[in-house]
Amino acid sequence: MVSGILNIYKPSGITSSDVVGIVRKKLGIKAVGHMGTLDPIGEGVLLVGVGKGTRLFDYFLKKRKTYEATFLFGAETDTLDRTGAVIKTTTVVPSQQEIENACKKMIGAQSQIPPAYSAKSVGGVRAYALARQGKEVSLRPANIEIYDMYLKEAVRKNEYRFVIDCSAGTYIRSICRDLTYSTGSLANMTSIKRVKSGPYEASDGVNPSEVSWSDVIPLEKALFELPRVDFPVEMFKKISNGVGVECSEQFSAFRMYCDGILFGIGSIKNGLAKISVYLKED
Repeated sequence: MVSGILNIYKPSGITSSDVVGIVRKKLGIKAVGHMGTLDPIGEGVLLVGVGKGTRLFDYFLKKRKTYEATFLFGAETDTLDRTGAVIKTTTVVPSQQEIENACKKMIGAQSQIPPAYSAKSVGGVRAYALARQGKEVSLRPANIEIYDMYLKEAVRKNEYRFVIDCSAGTYIRSICRDLTYSTGSLANMTSIKRVKSGPYEASDGVNPSEVSWSDVIPLEKALFELPRVDFPVEMFKKISNGVGVECSEQFSAFRMYCDGILFGIGSIKNGLAKISVYLKED
């Protein structure tokens, strides 16, 4: 078995968990997990870990992401997207210039309130489960950053496509809500496509129903953005046993090698390097 990462192109209409199930069946293994949920109506990049690649959840979840999403002005739904029930309507629809100006003001670090219909945990229960029961959901704001956002094109009357480059943990449905509130209007998200997640792009993604072992990106290549640090072979046993070894490097994270073998992602504290994510094949 080859541990690694799959760049899956998730089709609209299935859940991220559905994708994991399909990949497990296609590859014939249980050790499969996705690196961050994409809404059922969403499509595009869904990174999936295979084997020890599933241990890279935190690493890839924190990666910067780029989306294309369409917002339809005139009505807000309880889910903030087209799958929900309309709860508010308005005749106030901003001009394209007003929307473009509002996009510019959205750029930057900010505090964002997640949608009530989200996978956020509230007292150990998913927020969407409480919302479906008609219970009031109060979620804490999260610190996110929008690096760039602009109106790409008009799709039809009162519906526009946007490009949004943002930090991990950003909810595009919340951006839809906040953008339209700033213009005195209402809207709901009608489509979403994750075009990039970290270095991986949708154009290179594989349909889950067509995935094979040849599509698995080995761990060494999947972590190419991290610098490589090689340790002498005499340190092999210490590293294997999780003992810190002397290191003069100053990297916050790096690919840790010994005797030409990838042990995992390393970190340094007080001049000692240790494995923070163990990836060595047994």
